[in-house]
Amino acid sequence: MSAFMVGLGVSAFAIFVAEMGDKTQLVAMSLATRHRVLTVLLGITAATAAVHLGSVFLAEFLGAAIPTDWLTLTAGIAFLLFGAWTLRGDEMTAKDEERAASRRIRSGFMTVFVVFLVAELGDKTMLATITVGTQHHWLPVWIGSTVGMVAADAIAIALGAVLGKKLPERAIQIGAAVLFFAAGAAMLVQGAWMLLA
Repeated sequence: MSAFMVGLGVSAFAIFVAEMGDKTQLVAMSLATRHRVLTVLLGITAATAAVHLGSVFLAEFLGAAIPTDWLTLTAGIAFLLFGAWTLRGDEMTAKDEERAASRRIRSGFMTVFVVFLVAELGDKTMLATITVGTQHHWLPVWIGSTVGMVAADAIAIALGAVLGKKLPERAIQIGAAVLFFAAGAAMLVQGAWMLLA
C-alpha cells in the first residue's frame, strides 16, 4: 500500500475516533437544529479543512525539527493522553452555547464556518491531526483528517436527529478511548524499539 493511502487511512481513522464524544459534535448537532443539514456539513467541512491545514503545516515543522524515534514516542504519549481526555469527556456549557449563538452571522454557511472554526481551535482533533501529521506526509493527513472529522460529525448529526438523547454517549467515549490507548501503546513500543535499535 502506498504511503499516501496509509497516511490518508491513519489520519481519517484517528480523527474520526477523536471526534467521537467531542464537544464539536455537540456544536454540529446544535447548528443542525438552526440551519439546513447541507449548510452545516459544508460549513463544518470548510472550517475543518482550514484548521487542519494549519495543523499539518505545524506537524511538518515539528517533523523536520525532532528525530523520528522521539516523535514516535511523543505521538504514543499524546495518543494515551487523548484516550484519557476522551474518557473524561468534553461538555458544551450553557455559556459556550450562548457564545456560539451570539456569533450568528447573516449567512448560514458563514455562521457555521465561524462557530465551528472557533470551536475547533486547540481542540483534541486539531492536536491529533498534528500528532498524526508528524508521522505521515501533510497532504494525505490533511485530506484524511478532514474526511474523518466530517464523517464523524455527519453521523452525529444524523443520529442526533433520529435518536435525540438516546445516544449512549458514555459507551462511545469508552470505545474511542480504548482505540486511542491501543494506538498509543503501539506507538510507544515502536518508538522504544527505534531508540534501542
